[in-house]
This record gives sequence, C-alpha cells and structure tokens, in this order.
Amino acid sequence: MLHDVGHQDGIDFLVMECVEGETLAKRLEKGPMPLEQVLKFGAQIADALDKAHRSGVVHRDLKPGNIMLTPTGAKLLDFGLAKPAVALVSGSTLTVAARPSPMTQEGTIVGTFQYMSPEQVEGKELDGRSDIFSLGAVLYEMVTGRRAFEGKSQLSVASAILEKEPVTISSIKPLTPPALDYGVRKCLAKVADERWQNASDLASHLKWVAESGSQAGLPIALQSKWKLRENLAWGAAAIAAILAAVFAVSYHLRSPEDPRVTRAFILPPEKTTFAPVGISGGPVTISPDGRLLAFSARDESGKQLLWIRPLDSVTARILPGTEEAGYPFWSPDSQFVAFFAGGTLKKVAAAGGPVQSLCGAPEGRGGTWNKEGVILFTPSIRSGLLRVSEAGGTPVPVTKAESQPDASHRWPQFLPDGRHFLYFARGKTNGIYIGTLDSEDTKLILQSEGNATYSEGGQLLWWRESALIAQPFDLRLLQLRGSATPVAEHVLFSYGQSFGVFSVSQNGILVFQRGGTSGNTQLWWFDHSGKQLGNIGERDFLDHPRISPDGQRIAAGIVNATGNQEDIWLYDIARNVRSRFTLSQSGRYAVWSPDGSRIAYASVRSSQLDLFVKASNGTGQEQLLLDVPGSKVPWSWSSDGRFLAYMLRDPQPARDKSDIWILPLFGDRKPFPFLQSDFDKGAPSFSPDGRWIAYVSEESGTREVYVVSFPDPRTRLQVSNQGGLAPMWRPDGKQLFYASLGGQLTSVGVSSKGSTLQLESPKPLFQAFQSSAVLRVFATGPFGLGTQPFDISRDGQRFLIVTAANPEPTPITVVVNWDAELRKK
Repeated sequence: MLHDVGHQDGIDFLVMECVEGETLAKRLEKGPMPLEQVLKFGAQIADALDKAHRSGVVHRDLKPGNIMLTPTGAKLLDFGLAKPAVALVSGSTLTVAARPSPMTQEGTIVGTFQYMSPEQVEGKELDGRSDIFSLGAVLYEMVTGRRAFEGKSQLSVASAILEKEPVTISSIKPLTPPALDYGVRKCLAKVADERWQNASDLASHLKWVAESGSQAGLPIALQSKWKLRENLAWGAAAIAAILAAVFAVSYHLRSPEDPRVTRAFILPPEKTTFAPVGISGGPVTISPDGRLLAFSARDESGKQLLWIRPLDSVTARILPGTEEAGYPFWSPDSQFVAFFAGGTLKKVAAAGGPVQSLCGAPEGRGGTWNKEGVILFTPSIRSGLLRVSEAGGTPVPVTKAESQPDASHRWPQFLPDGRHFLYFARGKTNGIYIGTLDSEDTKLILQSEGNATYSEGGQLLWWRESALIAQPFDLRLLQLRGSATPVAEHVLFSYGQSFGVFSVSQNGILVFQRGGTSGNTQLWWFDHSGKQLGNIGERDFLDHPRISPDGQRIAAGIVNATGNQEDIWLYDIARNVRSRFTLSQSGRYAVWSPDGSRIAYASVRSSQLDLFVKASNGTGQEQLLLDVPGSKVPWSWSSDGRFLAYMLRDPQPARDKSDIWILPLFGDRKPFPFLQSDFDKGAPSFSPDGRWIAYVSEESGTREVYVVSFPDPRTRLQVSNQGGLAPMWRPDGKQLFYASLGGQLTSVGVSSKGSTLQLESPKPLFQAFQSSAVLRVFATGPFGLGTQPFDISRDGQRFLIVTAANPEPTPITVVVNWDAELRKK
C-alpha cells in the first residue's frame, strides 16, 4: 500500500508498508507445501482478490513472486500492472466492454506467461476471472511443486495454456482432497464462463475444504469406499491405455495416420512489437515450403526491420538493410523475400545478403512471384497491377484500376499455373477478381472487403466479418464451389489497407494474427505534457477532427463499419452528443469558415472528389465550390474568409502528384496554383494572420514540414528536420505544431519581424500517437499526405487527438494441417 509521496533534499520518495517474510516463489523453491498451508494461504489470496475486484481492479500479474508469506498470513503485492476491471452483467456471465486504460490498450500482453489466463495470452479484454485462472495456477504449484503449464520457451508455454490441460493434482498427490482438485480445475477452465465467477466463491470453497478434511466433497457413505474406487479406476485406466496402445500400433501398420491439426503461437522478438498493418505494415507471411516466416517488427526506438523466423527454431533473425520494410512476399523457391521500402520494390535472400532494388513503388500494396521470374505488384494506393522481372527493370501495366478516387487493385497472388492470378479490387464493387498475364479480361469471384489467397489443398481463403473463411475453389473453371466454412475467428484486419493478416504455405501450414479490425478510434483531449483530460464521443472509425472557431463544436469524419463510406458528423462538446452533417451523400475533410457559419468539405461526385460548402447548422442546400477536373480536398480557410487552400491531384496519370491551390472566395473566384512541382505537397495551413502557409512536401525524399509566404511564395523555411506531418498553427500564431514520423507531437516557436519569420528549433512535447504506424494511418489518405490527426483548442492549451482504440496484434498463430478437418467433410 502506498501511504505517501514526497520530495526532500532533492530526493523523491514513496512511503510504503514494510512487509516481513518471504515470497511464495522463494518458499516454493523448497518444494510443495503442506495441505493446511495451501488452503489457508489460498483462501487469504482469494479474499484479497475479491476485495480488489469489488473495487473494480484486475491484478493481471498474479504469481508466486507477488505473494508475500508473513507471520500473520499471505499478502498480495505489486498491483503495478493492474487496470480497471470489466464489469460483469448481474445474473449472467456476459462481459461488458470497458474503456481501455490509457496505459495499456486491449490486445497488449502483460504479466508472467506461466500464470496467464488464455484470454490474457490472446491479448483480449480481461475481467476478474483472469486473476482466478492465475490463482488456480498458483494453487496447483503450491500443492504439487510443479507448474501447471510448462515449456521450453514462451511459445510452448503459451500453447500449453491455450490448448493443454495440466496433469490432475490427484495423479501427482493421490491424497489430495477431491474437492480441492475440483476447485483448482475449475479455476483453470479455458473458458472464463466455466470458472469460478468471483473470488469470494473460491475463497469459501477453500475454507470449506479446510474444514471438511481430506475427504471433502464426498458423501459420508462413500468416504470409506473412495480409496477402493480410486484404485479400481487407476487399474481400469491402465488396462485401457494398454489396449489403446495396441490398437494404435496395429492401426498404424495397416493405414497412414490421419493428419492432426496442431497449433502453436509465436511471440515477437525480444524488445520488439509486431508491425502487421498500416501504411508500411509488415504482416507475417509463410514461405511456400512452409519452413520460414517473414514479418516486420519495431524495436523500442521505433525502427522497423524485416525478420525471418524458421519454424524449427525458437529465435528469429534480422535481415539487415530492410529498414521500414512493408508487405513482404516470397519467391516460389522460398529463397528470397521481396518487400516495399523507401518508395521502392526490393528483394533480399532469406539467408541474408545485399538488398537489391527492383523498381519504384511509392506505396506498395502487395506482390506475388511466379516460377518464370515474373513479379506482379501494386506500386501505389491508386493504381492497377504492374509486372516486372525478378532481376528488376521497367514495370509494365497489367490491369487498370477504375478512375474514381481510392480505386485500386492490390494484394495479387499467382495461382498454381503462374499465369492466372487473384487480386482485390477496391472501387464500385469491392471484391476478389481473377486476371491473366496475357489478357485484359478479368472475372469477379466474390464480393469481399479485402485480400484472398489460394491454398494448394484447393481452398480459397478470405476475410469476412472478423473470421477467416475457406471455400473449395475449382482451378479449371476458376470459380467457387461447395460451401464456405470459418477456420479462424477474430483475425486482424485493416480497413484502411483492405487487408487481413493471414498466409498459407503449399504444405498446409496456416499463419495468422488475431486482433479485430484496424481503425477503431476515439477523440481525446490532452494537455501540453501529454496528460489525458477526457474524451469526446464513443469509439468509432474517426479521422480529421476540426474544432469550430467558437470552440463549441467538432466536425469529424466517421467511416461506416464496412469502410466504404465516410460522412461528416458534428459533436456538441458541452453535451457530448453528435449529429450527422452530410445527410444524403458522403463527406470528408471538413474545414470551418472563420465565423463558424459554414463548413467546406470534399465529396465524391462523378468519380472524383469535389469541393462543396454548406451551412454549419445543417440547413439549406450544399453548394458546389469548384467544377474542374481532378480530385480536390479543402484544408484551410484564411482568417479573413477570402481564401480557401486546397489540394489538387493532377488528373493526368503521368503526373499522379498532388499540388496546393488557392480558391479565392471573392471576385471571379478563379482558382490559381500556389505550389506546384514534381513532388507531392499537401496539408496547407494558413497562419492566423494570413501571411504564411505551412505545408508538407516530399521533395527531400521524406515528408517534411515547410512554411512559405502568402500570397507570394518567394520566402520559404523548413520547419521539421527529421520528418513531419500535419502542421497546425496555434490560434495566436506564436507556435506551430506538427506530428513527427515517430509519433511525437512537436512544437516550434514562431516570431515575426516585419516581413520575416523566425522559427525556433523543434521541441518534442509528448508521444501523441502510439506508434509511427498508427500515425501514418491517420496522416495519409487518397492524396498520400493527409488527414489531420489532431487539432488545437481555441485557447491553445489543449490538443484534440485521434487516438487508436485498436488492440495490438496478438502472437502469430501457426496451424499445421489447418485443412485436415475440411478434408473429412
């Protein structure tokens, strides 16, 4: 218990209770404990848990090392990983989702593996029943002197927790009361609904066992017969085992053994986290021969590299030179891995070696490689598929995406003949299509929201409503047949990239990651130190929040559950309620007029994003602001109301670059180009005095923030020095904020002397975004440079930030012979 916090003579201190005794872990080094101590201490620990759970706290790291044995009894210590509990619905076992702690998001695995519950290993939301499972593992060890779940690695321990039952206590300690054996087994139930539903009931059970003696739980008339029945049971079991062994041997000699489905779980390398989704995600992919896994992981500094993990090894190794590697795919002989990094398609030997650049690919979205040395890939988020030789060269178009915004072809996979291929098309009809290298003909196989893959066993796999689905696929007719069957639940999926994290080898090994859907977010207020001050609304698929000039409302885009339409909603900050602003059409990228009476936004019409404006109170009809070719996104309205800065993507396919234009809202209202070049530019933000525009450009090879004078762009200054996104001025113009590529909210002091602008050195404020990958999800869009992931309160003291509410991905799941059950049907 923490009694006080203080500071004296330059030293910070905490005042806590001094507890005498030894930890349970130290005591267990001597072996199992006497039964009366197990029951006494077990009941005391259960009582402590009950008090914590009733106070709304889940411990999450219950283990012998956090239990102190004192002269007066057991004390439960170290609530360092504790978090608010998920409430249980009275009268049932349904759980109610709680808001995640800002310290630990759902999906993050914390605790000590040998004592984790199955739901904790899988990174799910926890309630008090997780602690009850952990206590069951502790009680098991106290009685037997052995751990309930053991293994040579964290992977094997996690697998045992999820898949195996521990040896019964009575088989190790035959004199253990049957009721205690039952009580511990009930704690260790894999399904939370089958455990003790609260620690109080467990404590009462242990006290009853202590009072009832060694035959607790048996009727009086049967107590004298217990030992005889137990002996007979063991004898019968031995005979059954011998007969089973004989039968198994004879059956094996007669016919091949049926393949068994085997599951294992792989954790990220030490001091790293998986980076499976996002703009440069590196999802796990298994080699065609089923021996190797390739995936991207980030270290504690945020550096992302490609890793190779042999399935017959307990360690993974880095492939040097693969910084920021995204969306890897294998050569057909399993010797090379191709990936996207630095705007380039590259390849490297799986055994290690020099990295070879093949061709340009600004933002790759998947690739595939056939035995003839042809690589088929998606170079950017708005393109069709290209082909290039495995030796590199100039890519050649194979498919052409529709001409509407966000349309693209991605995630290709060659079928066994090396000529036909699957791919996902995002456009008017999202779905899985089949194309061929020597024809422009395509065929829709099924409507879908993301990628699909073909298994050599004749099954097509794809993601649907959080599950991985398999269905027989006829290679001759190129069509589905039979019925679809779910093979895995809660598979990680990113709506932003239309990608589910799963892969299959030629020899029947499936790998995937759990984790729900990427994109679920919430609006939170933060102060300048990074302290959370409160949230607005509930979790949703949010982006581009903009605070009204009077500070009373927030306009934000909300994507619907299927990820295919976004609309603008208005939040009343004082009442914390929202109302829909774009009622009959899609809308995104809201910009308030200086007086707050109107909102400009972009909406898809005639296969392109056009600029519209509408009264902010929702009345009246929308007005088309500009009717010119090319997709347009509004970004900033000058404080005098005279100019609207917007981004325009050139309609000419040869350029495929965004420029910054200005639309005058007076006179002839003729737009004019403000910044044009061969590099993407975007996110233009007017300074409060209207004399400067901050923006983002890729001209240096990375995204950096610049400031340029307005209306004459003759004076330009670079603001960021190690990458930057989403610039935003403080309302008084004395600071400029932007997001670093590492996810930090960064401040730059601003002062002016006459016609000159002086900038201070960038100063990181706090880690506003959980990772750079999360930031890039919100700081990219159909223009490659923008949605705005934060805004600033009118007094400049608070930040409104889009905060990811997604679970972090769980360990990689490996399933050997995944389709064995399907083949039996």
